[in-house]
Amino acid sequence: MSLIKSEKTEKNLYTLEFSVDKETFNKAVSNVYRKQVGKISVPGFRKGKAPRSVIEKMYGKGFFYEDAVNEVLPAAFDEALKESKLDMVGQPEFDIVSIDDNGLVMTAKVTVKPDVKIKDYLGIEAEKKVAEVTDEEIEREINMVRERNSREIEVTDGAAVMGDVCNINYEGFVDGVAFEGGKGEDYPLKLGSGNFIPGFEEEIVGHKIGEDFDVNVTFPTEYHAKELAGKAAVFKTQILKIKHIELPELDDDFAKDVSEFDTMDEYRADIKAKIAKRHENEADNQFETAILDTLIEKLEAEIPEAMFVAETENFVRDYDNRLRMQGLDLKTYFQYTGMDLDKLREQLRPQAEKQVKLRLALEKIAKLEKLKVTKTDINNEFKRIAEEYSMEVDKVRELIPEDSIAEDMKVKKAMDLVKEKAIVK
Repeated sequence: MSLIKSEKTEKNLYTLEFSVDKETFNKAVSNVYRKQVGKISVPGFRKGKAPRSVIEKMYGKGFFYEDAVNEVLPAAFDEALKESKLDMVGQPEFDIVSIDDNGLVMTAKVTVKPDVKIKDYLGIEAEKKVAEVTDEEIEREINMVRERNSREIEVTDGAAVMGDVCNINYEGFVDGVAFEGGKGEDYPLKLGSGNFIPGFEEEIVGHKIGEDFDVNVTFPTEYHAKELAGKAAVFKTQILKIKHIELPELDDDFAKDVSEFDTMDEYRADIKAKIAKRHENEADNQFETAILDTLIEKLEAEIPEAMFVAETENFVRDYDNRLRMQGLDLKTYFQYTGMDLDKLREQLRPQAEKQVKLRLALEKIAKLEKLKVTKTDINNEFKRIAEEYSMEVDKVRELIPEDSIAEDMKVKKAMDLVKEKAIVK
């Protein structure tokens, strides 16, 4: 097996011509014959006992060729691609030049990475805005913890108030006619949660257990069910149960119960510090995004469509994997959302394009800056991946080529360099 020639036919497109020698191809044909002979009936022979020569005479000399080509093609193409030293992207297109007892000659149309130019990539300026911590944020965080530590007290005599959890029966009517999805039984509704139509929860306030009453509301004009949008509705409602939510006092005992601190002042200070750290991280992420967006703008390249298509498919596979981790799959997700594969691709395409451009920019920077990775760097990265996925290091090495790890690490070093040299405006 060998490369015959490599010819540039268009921008970012090469045609490779390569061969499979007589001995290798005939061995593949023999392998295919042995696999298939048991399924072939030839008059005068028991099933599975007909000689190869008889079958080829009866059905044609090339009867086993197609499957033999499929058997030898992967290794032959990989060897030719390696010999050509081309950096292929996307999927190749194959064609047969000649095929007979003397071997196989094929061509492959190969899309390659584009030539890339980039300059002024160090010293990129971007804004970094760190939001101040407000008293409202601190109180919101504390109240969330306070609600988690609340207790429910069942109300037997008294009316519902905002903040209570009321179990209700309800049925909705528009123009006197019940509508689909407008009925619920023993539904636990927290008053003030905003889970129901605006005004619904407020009209529960003041009513008691066992009381039957009407709740009059109007659906929002942007309501998801178009047939109900903007319509006035009446909900026949009854309260079955009322539970009052009792919140703990915000004192030093509360601080001791929910944290390692002895006083509320210390606890508040810790909450403030954590929010400040969160704001700092958000600002760092926004700063990094602005830098990388600017970096992409500085990229000069005619990027082949195959790169965008391939990366979009990678995004689709990642999306599917994330869904499976949640107990779903793409088919079920499409049923829930009304989407399909083409719409998902369309949705993911902008992210994929950005990722392709960013990767090309960083690869070019790694070359321009002559960034290197050591054997120790690579070994440590294999260990890190193994720990992250709870796998044996040797298994990771089987799955991921060392060259791929090295390239990824160079790209990371290039990104770190760009971020390190960036300037905060």
